[in-house]
Amino acid sequence: MIFCTALNLKIEKIDRALFTKVEEKINELQQNSDKDDFETIKEKLKNPPILSPEDFAFEAAYVVLAGGFSQKTAKKKFSEICKVIESRKEVSADEIFNIFHNPNKAGAIAKIWNGRENFCRNFYALQSADEKLKFLETLPHIGKITKNHLARNLGISVVKYDVWIQRLAVALLGNGEKAKFPLDESVKKYCDEMFEDLQKETGFPVGYLDAVLWKACQIGIFSFQE
Repeated sequence: MIFCTALNLKIEKIDRALFTKVEEKINELQQNSDKDDFETIKEKLKNPPILSPEDFAFEAAYVVLAGGFSQKTAKKKFSEICKVIESRKEVSADEIFNIFHNPNKAGAIAKIWNGRENFCRNFYALQSADEKLKFLETLPHIGKITKNHLARNLGISVVKYDVWIQRLAVALLGNGEKAKFPLDESVKKYCDEMFEDLQKETGFPVGYLDAVLWKACQIGIFSFQE
């Protein structure tokens, strides 16, 4: 069962009207952002940018930081790291570790920054979204789920399949299933069906719908009851 606290009602389907109300509530609460605000996300998905190697590396670094940590922590540490590396040709993992005490993530961010020219060039040399997604998974500390987060921030309209999105989809369409990691194909099917229906209703790209629904779950606009 899903309860929408913004409207004080139980819901069985997310249609255009409900999505619009949820979007408005998130804006009202000034929670309308991931790394970027919702309008920037929407514009990136409409007109994917060609980023510099530095900006490409910053996007990847943010996603590395965000995995498993709160958005508030990720944003704070991301800002601190950017100040250190933005004027540097190369950086060491130890320098990143002094800011963010996770050796694996610090090492990954250093590798991404130091290899940014090749990573960026190789990404934009690819033509299809599927090719680009497969490439992103080869970046340090970018995995099967986080590659979708990074892809969306780079302008590719995909679903992140985050635990919140999984919970929402199975609550609406499933038969008692639970969110699963690694992503279960049956759960993925529910997520894809949910976004396909909502995209038809709203006309928005699935990447944008994902950002809004994730935030709605994360801040408690949608709550889940057994």
